[in-house]
Amino acid sequence: MRADTTFPQQAAERQAKLDTLHEKLTSAVESLVTGEDWRRAIEFAARFRSRSFNNTLLIWTQHQAAFEHGRVPTPLPSHVAGYRQWQSQGRQVDKGQAGYLIFAPVTGRFASSTPKDPASWRRLGPAEKPAAGETVRSRMVGAKPAYVWDVTQTTGDPIPELPVPRLLTGQAPAGLWDGLARIVADRGYTLHDAPDAEYLDGANGVTHWLRKTVHVRTDMDDAARTRTLAHEVGHLLLHNRDDVDAVVHRGIAEVEAESVALMIAAAHGMDTDQYTIPYVATWASRVPGQSAVETIQATAARVRTAALTLLDQLDTTQIDDGALPSLTKPLARTTASEPVAERPRRREGRSL
Repeated sequence: MRADTTFPQQAAERQAKLDTLHEKLTSAVESLVTGEDWRRAIEFAARFRSRSFNNTLLIWTQHQAAFEHGRVPTPLPSHVAGYRQWQSQGRQVDKGQAGYLIFAPVTGRFASSTPKDPASWRRLGPAEKPAAGETVRSRMVGAKPAYVWDVTQTTGDPIPELPVPRLLTGQAPAGLWDGLARIVADRGYTLHDAPDAEYLDGANGVTHWLRKTVHVRTDMDDAARTRTLAHEVGHLLLHNRDDVDAVVHRGIAEVEAESVALMIAAAHGMDTDQYTIPYVATWASRVPGQSAVETIQATAARVRTAALTLLDQLDTTQIDDGALPSLTKPLARTTASEPVAERPRRREGRSL
């Protein structure tokens, strides 16, 4: 403790620094999600919604065959669209590229004066107009063959992509991993290594409530592994398998855990901007009923309390004076492929 301040004064200063750090995170995320790049990427994704399971299988098998014959450069399809849809995006299907045959829905217009009665709906003709007061809805009435092409079969304007988290590189502060590992053990969980992200369904780390385990992948630099462990410890402190927000509104839980990781890292002089800002922005944007900024603001009190609790439990060298590392550097545009906590299936644990 510094000679010129009391312990309560130091505690208040530390709380104020964490509050400032959270405000800077909020500002950085707001700048990102209101930017033109983010808007274009969201609009693009909305036009390329996922297709039916049957069509997904058709696309996948035909793309695999095209890859085996050297017609496409990658084994897995990504963005798939029709000929004119690609033209609307400023891209053109390459000469000689065969499309993938799928089933396109055929819809019809139906009208009813009493829409709550299922038997009251009648199909309208091609040019028929509904009667006064009738409700009109479109329904799928069949399917027809259609062709689509993967983005790798086209050339033209760049595809807008959302900023993605980039793994940290280098070494973490001395003792931080060990201190976080002790917290995991103190809470009755066991810490395990995972060989890679594939082992964790695409994640960097996973907390499993029922098994009381925490896994962190080993094929990352020390700084990335330590930040990941701080994120999982944030889950341990803030969430559990009965937590509605953690299970139903997963975005809130991910925002909280990553914000805790940011504060723990910053208190030790680590800069996690390149991972934290895109990660938090993506998850905060998925919470229904409120904006990304509102989600982050709503987590401030819980995040700060958790971070202070963890910092008190860590026997590590922490920044004492001066401001914590800021989040004021420009957001770098990347083309990295670091996963953003996506899961091919729902799992019982929480992860990052």
